[in-house]
Amino acid sequence: MKKDTLDQIIALAGIFQSAHLVQQIARTGACDTEASQASIYSLFQTHPETVEAVFNGVRGIETGLNILIAQLSGKAGRDMELTRYVVALIQLERKLARDNPRLQHIAGGIERARARLEHFEMGHPNMLAQLAGIYGETISTLQPRIMVQGEPLHLNNPDNVNKIRSLLLAGVRAAMLWRQCGGNRWRILWGRKQLLLNAQTLLNRIHEENATTHDFN
Repeated sequence: MKKDTLDQIIALAGIFQSAHLVQQIARTGACDTEASQASIYSLFQTHPETVEAVFNGVRGIETGLNILIAQLSGKAGRDMELTRYVVALIQLERKLARDNPRLQHIAGGIERARARLEHFEMGHPNMLAQLAGIYGETISTLQPRIMVQGEPLHLNNPDNVNKIRSLLLAGVRAAMLWRQCGGNRWRILWGRKQLLLNAQTLLNRIHEENATTHDFN
């Protein structure tokens, strides 16, 4: 697979992963921990050497690849709610890309959050609250606003709200990566079969790597 194609698939899977995790929290009050950590990790990779490094390796978007493949193949029926989240994240990023003051605000907020990593883990409630604040001060004021659907019990929980906003911020970051790698909405609409093939190829690679990794401790 060509590097530019690989990079696009990784970025697109990152968008789907964030959207899926938001959906999980809204519906159940919890989400896949490893996938969530990889998505939050991506927010702090402001000068990555490679696209893979944004998610701490391709394994970081394994969940996103599974969701992307399920959506593109339509075998289990497409999740239109998830699709709306993904489309909205891409639209928000396009608007954000033209708004330098907001971009600077986000960059400054991320750097302030980075400084707190000496005291808190990325998934700590205090860190998520700070990242959620960045989203609330910048992206949430743009249109279209993402209206997350789910159980009121979970959506009214402040910690869940912070997780959701942090993951939406990560989704926008992945959408920025997707655009920087040459991705666009026409690529999704007209290149569905090729995207599906490439996503499956990358997922197979991850499975092969997992199969050859052994714990001898």
